This record gives sequence, C-alpha cells and structure tokens, in this order.
Amino acid sequence: MESAEKIVAQKLLEIEAVQLNIEKPFVWASGWLSPIYCDNRKILSVPEVRSFIRDTLCKLITHNYPSAEVIAGVATGAIAMGALVADKLGKPFIYVRPRRKDHGTGAQIEGSFEPESKVVVVEDLISTGHSALSASDCLKKSCANVLGMVAIFSYNFDIARRAFEKSNCELHTLTNYDTLIREAAENNYVNKEQLDTLKIWRLTPNTWGR
Repeated sequence: MESAEKIVAQKLLEIEAVQLNIEKPFVWASGWLSPIYCDNRKILSVPEVRSFIRDTLCKLITHNYPSAEVIAGVATGAIAMGALVADKLGKPFIYVRPRRKDHGTGAQIEGSFEPESKVVVVEDLISTGHSALSASDCLKKSCANVLGMVAIFSYNFDIARRAFEKSNCELHTLTNYDTLIREAAENNYVNKEQLDTLKIWRLTPNTWGR
C-alpha cells in the first residue's frame, strides 16, 4: 500500500498545484528565487482531491490530537481547508490574520473560543514557518492551548525546522519536498538534470539563482 505522503504528492502534481520551472524561476514574497511553486489553493477546485486532503488532515488530527476542541486556520491560504476540516470533525473554527485589521473590530483572530481551549492549527504549506508560527503565537497570547499544527506540504527547510523547535511547536504534514521531487522524477515531471537542480536549490534557497 502506498503511503499517504506519496499519494498526496502524486495528487498535487496531477492537479498542477505544484509547478516546476527551472529556466524561469518563480519569485517568492520573501524575494527568494525558486524553481518550484506550490499553490495548494488549487486543491479547492478539484472536489475529489479536496475531499481526500480534508479527510487525510482529519485523520492526522484525530490520531495526533484526539483531545482537540477547536480548529484554527492561518489566513489566507488555510482558511478554506481549515473550515472544511473543522466541519468534518464537528469542531468550532477560527482563523488568524497576519496582523490586526485596521478597521471594524480590529481583530486578528476571527471567531471565538473559550480561554484554554485545545486548538490545532491548520496551514496549507510550510516554507520558513514564519507566518504559521506567528499565528500560533497569536493564539497562545490570546489564552489558547495550542496542541500543535498540521499542514498539507512542507519544503523541509532547516530554517523552518529550527524555528519550530525553538517555538516548541509540534508539526505534522501530509507530504514534503523530498517525497514530492522523488515522485516528480519517477513520473517524468522532471528529468535528472532538473532533479539535481531541485536538490541543490533546497540546500540554499535564499541565495540560489543570484
């Protein structure tokens, strides 16, 4: 039987949620140049894949955090999937903005929960981990008991691993960069030369292509 992380990687490639372009690298918001771009929002447009990802995230949460009481999505990428997961699990849903609104209530956390509620954070992907951990910190400051975090995909950067360790935040993901590029190579999405480039990029993403 194929592992869940292998199947998820295959589905992301099949629906072109992951795009590979060695010749014309993508520019991330951080300014990094990248030969790969993962857009998990495309999952929402494919019902059968959307349901599979939702159900697999639910299993991940149920297995690792059986006492979870509230599901929190990280804005904006994980709001929809987080809400789908919360609905499937029958849990309250909230989401966390990157910063407070400059109008209305000025809230950073949308929705409500009781103090010390056991919260699991849902994120769509993990790169440096900055936005995900900022959301987790915001919840903790608002008296939430953050059990941990689940995400669809992680680039497995060392900078993210160190950040999660420092924050003492547990992370579980459905799939990851190593599995993804292995599946991409085995299914002829990339050739050997492109695969080598993808491996090199992951080691020094902040300086690659400069």
